[in-house]
Amino acid sequence: MKNIIVTNNKYVYEKYKDNFEIIFDESFSYLDVLSYVRDKVHEGHELATHPLSGSVKPNETPYKTIMISEKKGVLDFNSLKIIEDSIATAKKFISYKPTPNWTESILDDFRVIDLSLIENVINKLNHI
Repeated sequence: MKNIIVTNNKYVYEKYKDNFEIIFDESFSYLDVLSYVRDKVHEGHELATHPLSGSVKPNETPYKTIMISEKKGVLDFNSLKIIEDSIATAKKFISYKPTPNWTESILDDFRVIDLSLIENVINKLNHI
C-alpha cells in the first residue's frame, strides 16, 4: 500500500518528494494540515500516522506532517474520530496560547523535529 504525506514543512517535501506522493503547502498552518487530512479521511483515506505524534504541542510549532493511506473509498470511522479529536485538541491549545512568532532559527529547529518524526515512521515501515 502506498502512503501519501501531507505537510507544510519544506524539509519533509525536499527529502521525500521523489519517493512519495506529497501534498505540500507551506502556507498551511498546523490546523490547516489537520483540516486537510480530515477532508481526505472523509474521502476514504485512512490515517497512517497519528496527527498529534511527538512531544511538541500544537501551539508550539507551526509545522505538521501526517501520513495517510491511498484512497480506499470507505469512510474509516476510527481515523475520523482520531483526526476530529486531534483538531479539537489543537484548537484548545492554540486558543489558550497562540503559537509565537518564532525567529527563523527556532522555526528551523521545529522543521528538523517534524522531519525527524516522519523519518522515524518511514524507516520503521521500511518505505525507502
